[in-house]
Amino acid sequence: MSEIAIRVEHLGKQYRLGAQQAGYKTFRESLVNTANAPLRWLKGERKAEKNTFWALDDVSFEVKHGEAIGIIGRNGAGKSTLLKILSRITSPTRGRVDIYGRVGSLLEVGTGFHPELSGRENIYLNGAILGMSRVEIMRKFDEIVDFSGIEKFLDTPVKHYSSGMYVRLAFAVAAHLEPEILVVDEVLAVGDAAFQKRCLGKMGDVAKQGRTVLFVSHNMGAVKKLCSRGILLENGFISSQGIIEDVINKYLESTYQSNNFRKSEICFPENPELNIQILRIALMDNNGNLSNVYGIWDSILLELYVVVRKKLHGSNLAIQVSRDGDILFNSFDIDESPEYFEARDQGYYHYCIPFPKNIFPKGTYSIDVSSGISGIGQIEIHTDVLLFEIEVNQEDFNHKSYSRTSRIIVPMVWDIRKVSSYIFDKR
Repeated sequence: MSEIAIRVEHLGKQYRLGAQQAGYKTFRESLVNTANAPLRWLKGERKAEKNTFWALDDVSFEVKHGEAIGIIGRNGAGKSTLLKILSRITSPTRGRVDIYGRVGSLLEVGTGFHPELSGRENIYLNGAILGMSRVEIMRKFDEIVDFSGIEKFLDTPVKHYSSGMYVRLAFAVAAHLEPEILVVDEVLAVGDAAFQKRCLGKMGDVAKQGRTVLFVSHNMGAVKKLCSRGILLENGFISSQGIIEDVINKYLESTYQSNNFRKSEICFPENPELNIQILRIALMDNNGNLSNVYGIWDSILLELYVVVRKKLHGSNLAIQVSRDGDILFNSFDIDESPEYFEARDQGYYHYCIPFPKNIFPKGTYSIDVSSGISGIGQIEIHTDVLLFEIEVNQEDFNHKSYSRTSRIIVPMVWDIRKVSSYIFDKR
């Protein structure tokens, strides 16, 4: 067998702006489209170049069997389009893709499952699609059910599943039915933290077994932990590929140069479809002034405005602070106010979250903010939504702890006394 699992050569995917999504059409719609075709030709609508864009353009790379590859980039960079092509969900406009082995994919919630079939039936359906015999599927069946944790709902049609249940079963099926190539998109964000940890562990096991993993995520810590190589996509092009640490650094550099680095406040339009929504995120100093540049001793306040559109049970808000792709810490509103997990009434909420002083060494830090509901998963996630810089002056530099390379500063109390002799208790 060739050592190459995936070979992509000069791949391009073009979409037409405003085009109807591909799907099933009625007989009447097909007749109308056919009848209108000559009119569109006369009007000069044969060429759609002015109304098209390239989601991917001249993308080339190779992946070997047993490699775990992280595909990273900002929203709209082309990551999901690339995975859809590799999973044979959509076809490329130009270029060539050679895949050597069965592909198991976990992309959008719902991809590959029939909503009218039960969880049990969908497990067998997905196995058959992968070319597995019924005996092979039965051998893996108990492992899939145990990993997904949905045993009580196994014979329920999956259209009645929550998004969290859907993803747990979909990942269990994709990972346990032994595809040679496992493709996983950011949908793991739907699961809770414990499930995400299990998924990362399982993907690591898949790679150790000599199978190939392609992983798309905005969580640089997870990408760094799982993957040895990376591909950075920017506006449909590959801007960097190689050792994962180098690729992540390139991504972070481009992120720091973006508009978010100059912003200290971001507002979001109201979306009535969300039962809980983050409306405003801002960074301020102790006087309430917007800022994203601070000294080591300065106060940093994170302000959030949130709307709850109906009474909720099991909801939470979370923040996460990272540096160079590594998570430093996170915090949930229910840590200090567990009553909001029991019930959160309808209305608007204002959060003011002070960061501890003098814990950040010199450097650039990113903030993620998310909302979630227990049993469903994340409702919103804003990754690298704001960035802030910690500067060090000469006086701070003289305090060696603040100039060293530790990820975070923990002020420690050292009790130092000069003694007359070396005496200690030999307990």
